[in-house]
Amino acid sequence: MSYLHLGSGFVVSDSEIVGIFDLDITSQSHLTRAFLAACEKAGQVVSASEDLPKSFVVCQRQGKRSLVLSQMNTATLLKRAEE
Repeated sequence: MSYLHLGSGFVVSDSEIVGIFDLDITSQSHLTRAFLAACEKAGQVVSASEDLPKSFVVCQRQGKRSLVLSQMNTATLLKRAEE
């Protein structure tokens, strides 16, 4: 099993990752904004940093969804995931 560091010591198992998304690009869609708002309302959003987020990672663990905000861009996260 391998892990992905999302920033500020926040780590998730790669088996839990559903998707990695660019926040600037995806938040242009009203559907994504609604999804982010629903996750926030449900208490599923976790911040991996106090900096301005550039991406978000959707995770699923034991049937529970979480959305992790990261200050790292998607290219950096994907590169780390491949290593």
